[in-house]
Order: sequence, then C-alpha cells, then structure tokens
Amino acid sequence: MEYYIGFDIGGTKCAVSLGEVNGTSLKILHREEVKTQDSPIVTLGLLAPFVLSWKEQYAVKKAGISCGGPLDSKRGIIVCPPNLAKGWHGFEIVKYIADEFGLYSKLENDANACAVAEWLFGAGQGTQNMIFMTFGTGLGAGLILDGKLYSGTNGNAGEIGHVRLANNGPVGFNKAGSAEGFCSGNGIKNLAIIRAKERGIILDGTISAKTVFEKARKGDEFFTSIVRESAEKFGHVISILIDLFNPEVIVAGGVFMRNYDLFMPLLTPVLERESIDQSRAVCSVLPAKIGENVGDFAAIAIAKTL
Repeated sequence: MEYYIGFDIGGTKCAVSLGEVNGTSLKILHREEVKTQDSPIVTLGLLAPFVLSWKEQYAVKKAGISCGGPLDSKRGIIVCPPNLAKGWHGFEIVKYIADEFGLYSKLENDANACAVAEWLFGAGQGTQNMIFMTFGTGLGAGLILDGKLYSGTNGNAGEIGHVRLANNGPVGFNKAGSAEGFCSGNGIKNLAIIRAKERGIILDGTISAKTVFEKARKGDEFFTSIVRESAEKFGHVISILIDLFNPEVIVAGGVFMRNYDLFMPLLTPVLERESIDQSRAVCSVLPAKIGENVGDFAAIAIAKTL
C-alpha cells in the first residue's frame, strides 16, 4: 500500500484528503474541507491539523496539489486563477507545503490533475493518448500524450476554454464567445439569460446549469435549445482536439458527465461533420468514470506521479 495526501484548491472550498493506492485502485480514507479564505496561509492553516495527523499516522511523504490555472507548475506557484482572491496570486504553495508539513509536493492545474486521475484510475486506464475535459465552473483540457502528462512550458497547456468559438456570446475565461462561455456551468447559465433576453422571454426564478437541464428534460423548448447550442459548441471543441491530438479517448466530467445522455446525440453529428474521419474512428467520447470525487482523486494522482 502507498499513502498520499492531496490538496484540492477551489474558489469556494479547499479540501485535503488522504488516499490509499493499491496498484490501479485508489481509496479515499479521510477527507476534510474548509471554505476558501482570501489568504492561502489562513486556508491551509485550517487544514493543517488534519495533514499533520495523517502524516504521522500513515508516514506520508508526498502530496499533490490540484488548482485552477493560470499556474506555474514548474516552480510550484499559483499565478492568478480568476476564481481565487488576489491574496492567492503569486503564492509559492509547493514551498509552503514543504516548509510547513515536510511534504514533497507537486502542483498541477485541475484539468491536468483530473486527466492523470482518469488515466490512472478511471475511464482512461490502459490508453496512451487521452484527453480529460473539465466541464464545470470552467472548461479546460488535460493531455496525456504517448503515455505521459503533457503540461507545456510552464503548466498551461490545454486551456481550450480560452479558444474563441464565436464573435459574440457568453463570457468565459474573460473572453466573450469563448469555448468556456458556451461549455461550462456558468456559461450555460449565462447563455440562457442572453438568449432569453434576445427572444423576449422572461425567466422564472433563479437560473443555473442544473435548472436548464431539468427544464430541458421536461420538454421545455427554450431550455432544450440552450442545451442544443452548448452541445453543438462542445462538438466543435472536441473536433478540434480530435484533429490536433488524435486521442484514443476523450473523457469529460462535470455537466457533461451528469447529462451524457442529452449531450451525445446532439454533439455526434457535429463530430461527424467537423473532425477527420480516420481520427474520429479511433476516438471514444466518454463521461468521467471517477465521478463527483474527481477533485480528491486528481490531487492524489499527482502525488502518485512524483
């Protein structure tokens, strides 16, 4: 058995977990989370008692850190993720964890970390070329190429959410009409608000990606059109990745994973139209296998690669 600690850093909450790895399986033994504070030192200080206890009890030596980008993973620095307060920007988290907890650690953006988790423990097991896509608050891609994580020069490869798909549209990744604007939880919510305003439709109650899909499943024509637009845009994104990287499998989590049955029939015609036949024929598009615990698995998977 091998034991690792994982830090999952998010804009709303930060979690720390202890994982037991046995071959190709991972079991989360303990997990704690706290509300993300404006200061990383305060936030990690709240998690410190758990880390120190697990470290001694299980003789843990390594930790993984999963966090939204932009990051400098090579130097272990959280650069300027838009979902974190400015107090986190420029924070040398790898150095901090070494100094405070005596743990050798590695920082990766959340898409990369999730890609490693799905590759080692989930839907990508046994592949050499796999792409994982976050489809939650934001949209990003983690790339497993020729059997190893490709993270780019300073850890920012795979930021597919920043690619512009239209001249106008919902804002994602600080860019109107971006892939993240159309294909993320916040993006789908904003897309519904924009299209309702354009069509003179008054929306009842609070709108979220969850309510969009709930209403679409009940046959609401307007919300079905929002799902269709997001799915078609996602088909374009996946086609770009198929053409560029020729993967064996593309795995997507979050909103896509929860609504796979609605998305696939809508994006499949786009893939058939937009991607290279020979590349598409060898690529499967699958929902994430790990599920809602992927953040915990992701951080520990990064520790496993150290």
